[in-house]
Amino acid sequence: MRSIVLICITLYIQNTVFGQHQNIMISNINSPQEPTICLNYFNPEIIVAGANLKQYCYSHDGGLTWKYDFLKSTYGVWGDPTVVSDRNGIFYFFHLSRPSIGIFIDRIVCQKSLDNGVTWNNGSFIGLNGTKAQDKQWATIDFNTGAIYVTWTQFDEYGTSSPSMKSNILFSKSLDQAETWSTPKQINHFSGDCRDSDQTTEGAVPAVGPNGDVYVAWANNNNIYFDRSTDQGETWLDEDIMVSDQPGGWDYRIPGIARCNGLPITCCDTSQSTYRGTIYVNWTDQRNGESNTDVWLAKSTDGGNTWSRAKRVNDDTTQNYQFFTWMTIDQANGNLYFVFYDRRNYTDNYTDVYMALSKDGGDTFTNFQISEKPFYPINDIFIGDYNNITAYNNIVRPIWTQYISEGEGLGLSIWTALIDVTAIGVPVVEPFPIVEEMVYPNPANEISYFAFKLNAPGLVNLSLFDSRGDVVKKIIENEIRCSEKYIEPINLKKLNLAPGIYYYRFWCNQQQKIRKLVVIN
Repeated sequence: MRSIVLICITLYIQNTVFGQHQNIMISNINSPQEPTICLNYFNPEIIVAGANLKQYCYSHDGGLTWKYDFLKSTYGVWGDPTVVSDRNGIFYFFHLSRPSIGIFIDRIVCQKSLDNGVTWNNGSFIGLNGTKAQDKQWATIDFNTGAIYVTWTQFDEYGTSSPSMKSNILFSKSLDQAETWSTPKQINHFSGDCRDSDQTTEGAVPAVGPNGDVYVAWANNNNIYFDRSTDQGETWLDEDIMVSDQPGGWDYRIPGIARCNGLPITCCDTSQSTYRGTIYVNWTDQRNGESNTDVWLAKSTDGGNTWSRAKRVNDDTTQNYQFFTWMTIDQANGNLYFVFYDRRNYTDNYTDVYMALSKDGGDTFTNFQISEKPFYPINDIFIGDYNNITAYNNIVRPIWTQYISEGEGLGLSIWTALIDVTAIGVPVVEPFPIVEEMVYPNPANEISYFAFKLNAPGLVNLSLFDSRGDVVKKIIENEIRCSEKYIEPINLKKLNLAPGIYYYRFWCNQQQKIRKLVVIN
């Protein structure tokens, strides 16, 4: 027996390479894209997502399973979803409006949910201003005060080339949980045009600092500009501060993508880490060439007065494309997480999804692939303008859109990945040694069996947990198993399980499979 175990351990080590993270399709209903995602920071098992044009999705088990529905509001619902949550666990869903009567995208609507994303109120609105269009809003919340801050682009006349028509960045806030909003005010110094391209002011994603300061950056005329308020948005800088140039602008071409942008994302570290108070701006541009789009980061440690030189986030040595970036900060520890599309592994339009992690305030980055397989976008299918990511206390959930050209999930769909932060950069076995697994009987009432077969040795863990994500029983714990078939019986009666939905989580060499079990009387 000792020699068999030693052989298994030797084979396990010899097969060590890099692993992946479990992908979960959130929805493929009505061709969703431009997804947003946010977790409840006091209960990260609760996650809410949204997608164009009207879809909202929610998970109450950490992202393993999802339900969906469609928003309704008398103010109209029309895309550009943004979801944030506050210190009370209330979720807020911001989107554009398309009223039955009136001007297209004439306001920003905010609907809120008091039941973890299951239902939403009719909402309140911001920015109604005659015939002007309100577009691309993002929001943030000050956890110390509960204040909600929103910034967006106002077009005097959307899409016109008239030089007399301008685009500007507007700001508004709510101090009563989105019941009422302050009168919007323009905060940018340099206006843009209304063409919705490089000379248009767009990409205003606000962030809150440790002392309640409000920060925001945006793109315009091949540059990225920054502004701040130290009095809850009452006053702003007299002149915008330039963060960086943006060679090629924010509106550029990527093969197979109908429209692509490199709009900036602003974040601030409010954790107790060494980097507390550091402001970060993340974007993409083509300073290295039109066929070599890259992901960039600049930071400021003095409240935005001065900025570091742009540092490249993607660590590949190719001349290929990385695009559609988004970033977040885990405010429990100060870690930076980035998600972006990546073509480093291909010479055509095949596209992977990658993430990057920085634990040292954006000085160095660890890149890792999170998509289990590539997808192939085509110009005729609009994939949206952005992806998103949320994180807290090492619970990290990215969200992205992908196009599937054949098989199950045909068309556009939105996905997340169960990021195992302990496995980032850690070697694991590949190929995945499990060849087959089965749960039977299913439904079950007395005995359940989890059967699996390995084609290579592996380090195995098997647990049964409930729909809330709580472990019911650890069945196999850190055991090295050889390549053969195994059947694990579980006495459901002895566990005294109530009827309902449960899940087996099977880990083998840091990769996992999830299988549902229905328990009946």
